[in-house]
Amino acid sequence: MADFRIEKDSLGEVQVPASAYYGAQTQRAVNNFPVSGLKPYPAFIWSMALIKRAAAEVHKDLGLLKEEWADAIMRAADEILAGQHHDQFVVDPFQAGAGTSHNMNTNEVIAGRANELLGYHLTDTGKPINANDHVNMAQSTNDTIPTAIRLGVLWKLADLLNALNKLADALEAKAHEWDDVVKSGRTHLQDAVPVRLGQEFGAYAKAVRRGVAKIEQAAEHLRRLGIGGTATGTGLNAHPEYHRRMVRKLSELAGFPLYESDDLFESMQSHADAVFFSGALRAMAQDLSRIANDIRLLSSGPTTGLAEITCPPVQPGSSIMPGKVNPVMAEMLNMA
Repeated sequence: MADFRIEKDSLGEVQVPASAYYGAQTQRAVNNFPVSGLKPYPAFIWSMALIKRAAAEVHKDLGLLKEEWADAIMRAADEILAGQHHDQFVVDPFQAGAGTSHNMNTNEVIAGRANELLGYHLTDTGKPINANDHVNMAQSTNDTIPTAIRLGVLWKLADLLNALNKLADALEAKAHEWDDVVKSGRTHLQDAVPVRLGQEFGAYAKAVRRGVAKIEQAAEHLRRLGIGGTATGTGLNAHPEYHRRMVRKLSELAGFPLYESDDLFESMQSHADAVFFSGALRAMAQDLSRIANDIRLLSSGPTTGLAEITCPPVQPGSSIMPGKVNPVMAEMLNMA
């Protein structure tokens, strides 16, 4: 059996791995952009598959996509949502354009698998489901990629907030434990008026709680979706009900609130919502780095440093100095 098969697109023939669900456009992107060796983040794959699944169901309900084909597309997308076929998403994140190669990678994988579910082999000609005409129906890279970015962030948001709230809980517990420990405050790294160690750690906890609130506030703006604007915001080639139904279906499938855009042109042009959310993450990262550096300084020593607190040893700290222990968790947080 040959190691590859021949696929065709508007530019001609392309050799594609024989077992790949994707087709010519994905392979061209792989050939054109061998830049970093990185692959799409799983949350992005999930988001793109969710969009394709929702679109197939919406178009089936509108009578625009044959039921058998829509069901096959939905089944293929559901498999990806369940974690299957992620090895088929092979396009380097460093590429041209607004993510067309990512979009076509998703379209081709779902089309390939959907046709297989209908009983066709990857090498068969005349397969009914087309990556562009059916999987990508009423969609453009210009509305799918921004929507996928928003969905992926919102999907992982709970994990982030849970981790931050656990950190705040731990810092608050230490604040209560050490509330009667009096120590020197410091400005300019010089001794200043006294404070309680519990007050310091209470402030750390408060900073994390405030950071969580800022992230939650910024995330609300990401719930406004421009899917249905297609290429430029006009909604060309999309059914008049498509935008409204897509937002409702995506919210239903994702399990979290999503809202219609009040201006599809603005949603197409601006990524300010993502920048605003990035700013909230950056502010949180700055506070976490500050806390980590404070803990490193307060635990310095044990003989010639401040040694006001002791970080639990989790691994040896030196290959040449026996017994040396480093604040590795605080250092890891700084690197992250």
